[in-house]
Amino acid sequence: MSNRKSPLRQWQQEALAQYIEANPKDYLVTATPGAGKTTFALTLALHLMSKRAIDRVIVVVPTDHLRTQWADAASAMSLVLDPKLANADGPVRADTSGYITTYAQVASHPMLHRARATAKRSLVILDEIHHAGDSLSWGDAVQNAFSEAQRRLCLTGTPFRTKPEERIPFVQYAAPSSDEIMSVADYTYGYREALADAVVRPVVFAAYSGTSRWMNSAGDVMSASLSDAGTKRREETAWRTALNPEGKWIPHVIAAADRRIDQDQRNVGQCRWPAALAGKNPAADWLYAARPARRFGADQAHRLPRRPDRRPEQQGKRPDA
Repeated sequence: MSNRKSPLRQWQQEALAQYIEANPKDYLVTATPGAGKTTFALTLALHLMSKRAIDRVIVVVPTDHLRTQWADAASAMSLVLDPKLANADGPVRADTSGYITTYAQVASHPMLHRARATAKRSLVILDEIHHAGDSLSWGDAVQNAFSEAQRRLCLTGTPFRTKPEERIPFVQYAAPSSDEIMSVADYTYGYREALADAVVRPVVFAAYSGTSRWMNSAGDVMSASLSDAGTKRREETAWRTALNPEGKWIPHVIAAADRRIDQDQRNVGQCRWPAALAGKNPAADWLYAARPARRFGADQAHRLPRRPDRRPEQQGKRPDA
């Protein structure tokens, strides 16, 4: 197995060192989305395998498409995890180091996964562990399937609250009140820290207000404020009108976002954002990768702004995703 091609981020190094020193059976990492939880988990798995502490890696994810993402990330680190192993397939393939499954699959046959997790010394990685609380059956299944696993690593993007009677397995809790409990992580890396380290980008929420106008089935022109439409039905109709891509509002919002993106990209050079974020605004790529004519129809494309020519220093460069 090869080492990672790039060094770990500071928080990943700290969490790994803490884990190695504590050598726990259960470990919960709360790290803001985009911080690199997958990389941390796979690095830990490789470390434990190199120390012969485990022989198998099992990853549990909320949705099917995440199985492929985890498998690709593992493959890039020379760790082979099967993303297609189904409950009906029987034993884990001998030419892999483990497999990737979903909470739903575990819930449908927990004892099968228990057998797989105990056949070899296994590290079970429970990605977005708070999803184990989406259904009581999921939490019970995770408990039954992996209670005897050699080690368990739980990952989540944010601390989560739950009811005392709906505890998620393998998670430690504090009790801020009598009717709810809060997860307690072994290592936490929040948005504030990630922003300061230029690991994530600033997120801006633009607030809009206005009035929607539409014609009802009788041919009458109706209108309602988006912030105070009166009735629930009227509010729903007002928002459907506003969010209709064939209307005037969505092109206006995208045009405003385009101007904001261009302004922020220019401000990068003025140190408004951390230098490490220069040229890394994914919204700009999203906006122009999907051509206006394809997303809104050719008759709507004229309402959207044209992509300005890249500055000379950007020619031939693709911003990092």
